[in-house]
Amino acid sequence: MTKKISILILLIVFGSGAVNAQLRTLRGVVIANGDVEGVHILNKTSVKYTVTDIDGSFDILAKPNDTLTISALKYQTKEIIVVQEFFKPKGLKIYLTEKVNELEEVVVGKLLTGDIGSDVGNVELKDEVNFYDLGIPGYTGKPKTIPERKLADADAGSWGYVGLGFGVNFHKLLNRISGRTKKLKAIVALDEKDKCMKRMRDFYSETLLENEELTEAQKADYFYFCMDDLKFSDICTRNDPSEVIPFLNEKLKTYKQNLNSKDD
Repeated sequence: MTKKISILILLIVFGSGAVNAQLRTLRGVVIANGDVEGVHILNKTSVKYTVTDIDGSFDILAKPNDTLTISALKYQTKEIIVVQEFFKPKGLKIYLTEKVNELEEVVVGKLLTGDIGSDVGNVELKDEVNFYDLGIPGYTGKPKTIPERKLADADAGSWGYVGLGFGVNFHKLLNRISGRTKKLKAIVALDEKDKCMKRMRDFYSETLLENEELTEAQKADYFYFCMDDLKFSDICTRNDPSEVIPFLNEKLKTYKQNLNSKDD
């Protein structure tokens, strides 16, 4: 009889552990001095995602010891470890703190001490002359990569002009005919795609692949496998976790199936 009771207790203990390992709906609410709609709630451990409603409430699948990351543009990011207490009817309350942009100290007027070494930095100097002062057009945007500069040079200018005579931009025309412009456009597009993939990998790799039995080389190969998908560029550019996470999970299933088929 004692032996049967011991076995029964062990079954109850293991059964309880299995239940605790299952995902359950965790209800919570975000509280802050401001708009609480659309706050991002990411379960980094179980790779689940949701956003808050207009009143700050949310539901997300979770289990004890999962890590929730709560983030929004105007609030400080917060991480919370899920405990059993959160699954009670009262739910989980998350208080967010608004981000404060600290301004550097401002000194009104000049500070002259008589010490040349310290006063030289306080001497009023004229602004450095730039292309705007000289009336020269200049570029102030994001610096172009080498492929982007080559493409800009290959396809620069209009096709030609009509006036007292007629002219053709042969440099642009020859690059189009030879296929050089098309090739450079493809290189630029691939370069942008690769950058986006690496940003996606840096953000989601640890969460998504932490418990997967993949080598580092296979993890890198997996993200290039994702990049080959026709939907990848649009999904990666939008960078919406509710769209990215299901996409990555689906591609992971396919990638692992491919690995298993190769092993067979």
